[in-house]
This record gives sequence, structure tokens and C-alpha cells, in this order.
Amino acid sequence: MDTTDTKIPSLTDQQTYLNEIPNDVEMSLFDHIEELRRRIFYGLIAVVIGMISCFIFVKPLVQWLQFPAQDVEFLQLAPGEFFFVSIKVAGYSGFLISSPFVLYQILQFVLPGLTRRERRLLGPVVLGSSILFLVGLAFAYWVLIPAALQFFINYGAGIVAQSWSIDRYFEFILLLMFSTGLTFQIPIIQLALGFLGIVSSKQMLKVWRVIVLGSVILGAVLTPSTDPLTQSLLATAVLVLYFSGIGMLKLTGN
Repeated sequence: MDTTDTKIPSLTDQQTYLNEIPNDVEMSLFDHIEELRRRIFYGLIAVVIGMISCFIFVKPLVQWLQFPAQDVEFLQLAPGEFFFVSIKVAGYSGFLISSPFVLYQILQFVLPGLTRRERRLLGPVVLGSSILFLVGLAFAYWVLIPAALQFFINYGAGIVAQSWSIDRYFEFILLLMFSTGLTFQIPIIQLALGFLGIVSSKQMLKVWRVIVLGSVILGAVLTPSTDPLTQSLLATAVLVLYFSGIGMLKLTGN
């Protein structure tokens, strides 16, 4: 009976295959700059379209963002203040809704230079990052903002009337929401570093004392307000995210 030898690729061959750049095409510096210019142009067009679309429906957006401060009266302290607040809200919202297309343009630019190993990480990283960013926005809107506002309202109850500048209010909540969304990227960064073999879960666990201190500092820096409750909530979220990232790395054997 004839037998056909099947060649089993060695571990070295597999590593070499994963570290190769498929369809590697040489491009001149001018071609790279032209490609980058084109991707930036497409991304900016998408952001502008998103901002204009959000500005058309800015009043419902403003009302939705005002919801956590139901018992507060908002004041326009200068002519045109609400108009500039509307532009600010439309800007943040437009960037958010156009971010998938902007991200696509970034990926199209960097993809040709990635190895097969790096490309395997790309899909889960992008999906996980997007989900965690949205979770971060929701956490800020439903947990951090109400806690901070309630703290300030209770602190001044019976002494000062709760009449706030609409510009300062939106500056506060928009910065808090987006900084929280970025903070929720911690597990994605950990997983990427672990899969690339840069840092292991054991090494991350060894520096837990530094992380605890860093989370407190990060909570104080990223929180626009000075109240300890919001800073403590954000610092706790950072710790939970960090140790969750370690747990996921351990489950994958990294």
C-alpha cells in the first residue's frame, strides 16, 4: 500500500509564516505621503459630515445630555453661549458617529505593513476597543455624572441656588464621558501587549501596588471635577479593568 508523506510544518516555519507581511509591495516615500494625505482627507470629510448632521439635531442631543441634572436650572451667561455649546456638542457627537469610518481609513493605511500575526489581532482589538469605549461612555453617563452632580447639589443644598452655566456643565460632562471611554481601553492594551509577547500577565500582576497608586492619580487627573466620589469611582473602574485584563491574559495562557 502506497503511503504519501505529509510534511508537518515545524514551529520555526509557523513563526516565520506568522511574522511575514503578506502581499508586501514596495512603496516610495512620496507614495506613502500621498496615501496618508488621501486617508486623512477622507477621514476629515466624514467628521465634518457627522458634525453637520449632529448640529441639525443638536437640541435633542442637548436635552439628553441635560437629563442627569434634572433639578438644575441652566443659564446662558454670555451672548451666544448656547450656540457655541451646540457647536461643541455637535463636534463631540459628530466625531463619535464618524469614528468607525475614520478608524477604517486608519486601518487601510497601516494594514499593508502588518504581519500575519498582527493582522490576527486586529479584528478582536478593534471590536473590543469599540465596545469598551461605548461601555465607558455609558458608565460615565449613568454612574459617574449622576454621582458627581448629586455630590455638588447636596453639598450646596440650602445655601446656594442650583443655577449653572450651560457651557461649564457641558464642558464637564463631555470631558468626563470621553476620558472615561478612553480609560476603558486598558484591557485592550493589556491583551495586545500580552499576545505580542511584550509583557506577560505575571509581570502585570507584580506591579499591582504601582497600578493602585496610578489609578488614584489617573482618577484625579481625568475627572474634571474635584469631588472625591467621582474620582474614587473612576479609580475603582480602572482597577477592575486592569485586573480583568490580567484575568483574560491568564485564560489565554499569556
